[in-house]
Amino acid sequence: RFDPSIFLFDVELHHEPNRRQRKNCQRVEITARGKGPVARAEACADSFYAAFESVTAKLESRLRRTKDRKKVHYGEKTPVSVAEATAALAEDDSLGISPDISLDGQMPDEHTPGHVVRTKEHKATPMTVDDALYEMELVGHDFFLFHDKESDKATVVYRRH
Repeated sequence: RFDPSIFLFDVELHHEPNRRQRKNCQRVEITARGKGPVARAEACADSFYAAFESVTAKLESRLRRTKDRKKVHYGEKTPVSVAEATAALAEDDSLGISPDISLDGQMPDEHTPGHVVRTKEHKATPMTVDDALYEMELVGHDFFLFHDKESDKATVVYRRH
């Protein structure tokens, strides 16, 4: 209905065996794959039916947003590129970030912050900031790491709360 190029819906149903999570023990994940970027949504509820209703509503709103983003907005001002917007920040050293952060090769304790829980790799094709924002909206994350076409470097876009 929203994107005719979608050719695969991957639906995963998970049951959480934790007794403390009885109200949210059924989890449904739906991933929509097509010619373009991937759209994904997940929801938890006390039954698979309730979780499925919730996740379809989330995925539908996400696909509706992406369809609206594809609309041509004539006459609107072109946004400032990331390189221009961050050039002033690079010159300003008032942030207090020390560049010599050293990482020791030891595995951190399980209960300490910064423990690596999961790593993920994906192909990084060069894209613009607008394309990265579009993909971030589709995936539903608060940040997106991408290969910037203009600067030819790894760049992150993120949503402020």
